[in-house]
Amino acid sequence: MLKMRCQMARPKIPRTICGQPANICFKPNGIPMTQLEQVPLAEDEIEALRLVDLLGMQQQEAAKSMGVSRQTLANLVKAARLKVVDSLINGKALMTKSIG
Repeated sequence: MLKMRCQMARPKIPRTICGQPANICFKPNGIPMTQLEQVPLAEDEIEALRLVDLLGMQQQEAAKSMGVSRQTLANLVKAARLKVVDSLINGKALMTKSIG
């Protein structure tokens, strides 16, 4: 008999987010939003990119600033970079969520 274990996802650790995107949407010019696939970029992904790529922080320092583990920060950066590149290369709308 096969026993199935029901596992609940771990609760998301609160992150410290200081940066704020300048716009809510970045999209190709001349193409209506209704014709574009939308790629959501989470606030914590934006903050991870801001700290590591814009401010040049080491991942350990950026993780401490956000209040997450270094591995969590690395996962956020990797996911965010993939979304940004996908949007730029494939002409998709990059959607951010306004803070506050």
